[in-house]
Amino acid sequence: MDTTALARKVLRGWQSAALVFGIGVLGAGSASAELLDGVKVASLEQAQPIPVEEEQQPLQVVARVDLSDQTMTVYVGEKLSYVFPVSSGRRGYGTPTGRWNAEWLSPNHRSRKYDNAPMPWSVFFYRGYAVHGTTAVRNLGRPASHGCIRLAPENAKIFFKLVQANGKENTLVSIVR
Repeated sequence: MDTTALARKVLRGWQSAALVFGIGVLGAGSASAELLDGVKVASLEQAQPIPVEEEQQPLQVVARVDLSDQTMTVYVGEKLSYVFPVSSGRRGYGTPTGRWNAEWLSPNHRSRKYDNAPMPWSVFFYRGYAVHGTTAVRNLGRPASHGCIRLAPENAKIFFKLVQANGKENTLVSIVR
């Protein structure tokens, strides 16, 4: 089949699709020589597949909280992405150690246990414990919470959005001494 015949066949195919889907493609008339002027159509032997960008897969998000130095190191995929100062549980209010997946998210959470205290950008990971924002940013870098992991509000938002984008099931919170 010569390239002109192939081009006409392709145009007829597009016009048929246009009629089925109710869209205009190159007018409603039949494929004519004027429509094909300047159009180069490769033979089927020359045709190359067009690469389709794959949908981005969610990455593993790992938040490693070190209670000894009061930091949270965040890895996205295998890349070290953030190191944030935190406040963990003060004396009498321990922070659990271990590894958990994120369980649920609450962007504007308020504590039912502690006088309706604001806990913005909460990422809950174990029995009511969460990584969340705090207004007490002056205490970051030392134990000061009732057991949760506190972050500056802007850092809590960054972490929350990472978890939201990549999925709770792809987020690991690891707390070590």
